[in-house]
Amino acid sequence: MRRSLAGVALAVTAMVALAFLIPLGVLVSAQARKQSTTAAEQRAAALAPVLALTTGTSDLTQAISSLDPGDGLGVRLPDGRQLGASHAPQQLVERAMRDGESIAQDVPGGWLYLQPVVLGQDRTAVVEEFVPQADLTRGVTASWAVMALLAVGLIGGSVLVADRLGAQVVRSSRTLSRASGALGGGDLETRVEPGGPPELQDAGRAFNAMADRMVSLLATERELVADLSHRLRTPLTALHLAADRMAPGHDADRITTAVAQLEDELASIIAAARTPLATGPMGRALDPGADPGAATGRRRIPAPARGAAGTPAAAPRTEAAETVRHRAAFWATLAGHQDRHCELEITTEDTPVDLPEDDLVAVVDSLVGNVFRHTPPGTPFALRVERSAHGVELSVEDAGPGITDPDGALARGTSTGSTGLGLDIARRAATATGGSLRIDRGPLGGARITLSLGLAAATATGARGRRRGARASARRHRTAPPA
Repeated sequence: MRRSLAGVALAVTAMVALAFLIPLGVLVSAQARKQSTTAAEQRAAALAPVLALTTGTSDLTQAISSLDPGDGLGVRLPDGRQLGASHAPQQLVERAMRDGESIAQDVPGGWLYLQPVVLGQDRTAVVEEFVPQADLTRGVTASWAVMALLAVGLIGGSVLVADRLGAQVVRSSRTLSRASGALGGGDLETRVEPGGPPELQDAGRAFNAMADRMVSLLATERELVADLSHRLRTPLTALHLAADRMAPGHDADRITTAVAQLEDELASIIAAARTPLATGPMGRALDPGADPGAATGRRRIPAPARGAAGTPAAAPRTEAAETVRHRAAFWATLAGHQDRHCELEITTEDTPVDLPEDDLVAVVDSLVGNVFRHTPPGTPFALRVERSAHGVELSVEDAGPGITDPDGALARGTSTGSTGLGLDIARRAATATGGSLRIDRGPLGGARITLSLGLAAATATGARGRRRGARASARRHRTAPPA
C-alpha cells in the first residue's frame, strides 16, 4: 500500500510539475530571446541620428564602438563603405537599401537585424546588428536548471509525505490484522491502540468494543452453562438417595458408581465454565496465571507460553491407548448387559497425543455412546487404536444400519435424533492435534468413525526409529455377550 500511495503521489506531482514547467521553460526562452533582439534594435536605432549628422569614418567608428563594444554592430554607407563588423549576406543589404524596409531574420550562428536610414540626396545607409546565438539563450540554461531542481524537490517531498501517510495506514492496518488473528485464535484479551487515519481509529475502537462484547457474551454463556449444570444436581441427589435405599447388590453398586461419575462430570463442567475466558485445545480454559496480560486486558500480540528454561511450555499429553483401554472396560460391561459383542484391538506401542485426558475420555464416550444410542441391543461393535508413523488412529465401528449422510452427521446440532454434539466433540479433538475425522463403512457393515490424532511433537520426531510394529504386537481381546 505504501508503494501504491508513493507511486500515485509521484505520478500526480510529476504531471503537475511538467504541466507548469514546460510552458514556463518555453516562456523563459522566448523572453530571453526577446530581450536580446529588443536591445539590438535599440542600438541600431541609436546609430540612426549619428548617420543623419555625419558620415565621417572616424565619427561613425567611435559611435559604433560606444554603442556595441563587440562585433555585432556595423554600417553600410551609400558609397559602399562598410564600417564595423558585417554578418549579413550582400543580397539582404541590397534589398534593405532598395526597398527601405527593416529586415530581421535568423542566420547561421545567430540573429540579424538590418535597419535602413535615409540620408540626404536620396541616399540610404543600412545599420546592421548581429546577435550571436549564445546571447539569444543567455540565462535560459540556468533558469531551466533551477526549475528542474524545484520540480525534483516537489516530487520528492510529495513522495515522502505520501510514504509517511501510507506507513501510518499500513502500521494501523497490520496492528488491527494481527489483533483480529489473535482474537480468532482464542486470545480474548487482545486489544488495539487506535491509531492512523480517523477511519482506522474508528475501526480500532470498533474492534475493541466487539472484543469486549464478545467476552461479555461468552462470560454470560459460561455462567448460564454453570447454572444449568448446577440445577442438575438436585435430581442427581434424588437418584443417589434412591440408590442408597436399594437392596445391596451389583445393580445398586453400578447405579451409585454412575451417579458419582455424573456428579464429578458436573463439577468439572461448572469449574471449567467459571474459569477465566482463555481457551486452549478443545476450547478448554487455560490457567489464568499463564497470561500476564489478562489482568490489564490490553495484551497486543499473543506470545507462546514459556517454561522455566525459556522453552515453550509443554502441552498436556495423554497416552491414548491406555485411556481408550480404560474406557473400553467400562463400555464392555454395558455391552454385556445388552448382549452386544465387543471387539477391542489396542496397540501396545506408545501413543502420546497433545490432548488432555478428560477430552480424550469425552471423545471415546461420545463415539461409543452413539453406538449404544443409535443401534438396537445385540448389535456388535469394535473399538480399535493403531499407531502410525505420525499419528494415532482411533476407530469405532458397528454392525448397525450406518450413517446415510456423513456430512449432515458432522453438522453441529443438526444430527437426526440427537443433539449432534458427539461427532463435533471428536472432530474438534482431532483438529486440536492436527488430525482429522472421517466417516465410512467398516467391515462389520455399519458406520465406522475414524479419528486421526497427531502424535506429540517430541515423539513424532523419532517415531520411525522407535516403532515396534503396531500390528504385530497389537493386543486383541474380545468380549462376548454373557451366556
